[in-house]
Amino acid sequence: MSGIPIAIYGAGGFAREVAWLVESCNVGADQYAVVCFIDDNQATHGSSLNGIPVLGLQEAHERFPGAFVVGAVGDPRLRQRLIEKAAAVGFGFRPIVHPRVERSQWIELGAGTVICAGNILTTNIRLGQHVQINLDCTIGHDVVMDDYVTLAPGVHVSGYVHLRERAYVGTGAAIINGTIEEPLVIGADAIVGAGACVTRSVPPGLTVGGVPARPLHPGHGSP
Repeated sequence: MSGIPIAIYGAGGFAREVAWLVESCNVGADQYAVVCFIDDNQATHGSSLNGIPVLGLQEAHERFPGAFVVGAVGDPRLRQRLIEKAAAVGFGFRPIVHPRVERSQWIELGAGTVICAGNILTTNIRLGQHVQINLDCTIGHDVVMDDYVTLAPGVHVSGYVHLRERAYVGTGAAIINGTIEEPLVIGADAIVGAGACVTRSVPPGLTVGGVPARPLHPGHGSP
């Protein structure tokens, strides 16, 4: 098996999509090889998904100590916990970007970030570690996404927006632009509901939805 070994932490639907993403990067050369899925559910160990073995974390590290792990769960807080466990046993991380992504050279990518097919990222964009950008999103100029930010499919983020740690933006949501003097901020652990249109900053931990987006309930919620 040739290519950089990739272990995918997760064994659900998105994990299988990430496996396809990784395999799609092998255009003209074997750049990556998906060596296993990692699942904390012992009942799945020894099985396979789409021909790829499912292993526990420790066994995965013993068999593939040089592999890079990619987190493949949508919940930002859960993804952070899994990544921290993978780091603790010695795994490293690297970003994975689908070849059908349009982007300028002025993009900063953190370790473990995943950018799926069909996305457009314009210019002067900074993505932290383990950010997840799902299918067909658009990201405007001067956007900052801190660690573990998650965009579901079809999200549109305009310029001068700052998404803080573990913010989650649901399918089809839109975030209008801020300004260079006052970026629009989506606070840490905030959740933007599917189809929402965000026209003003969202405080940390708040869930908003609707057009225009308004608070739905305080505190943490499920993406």
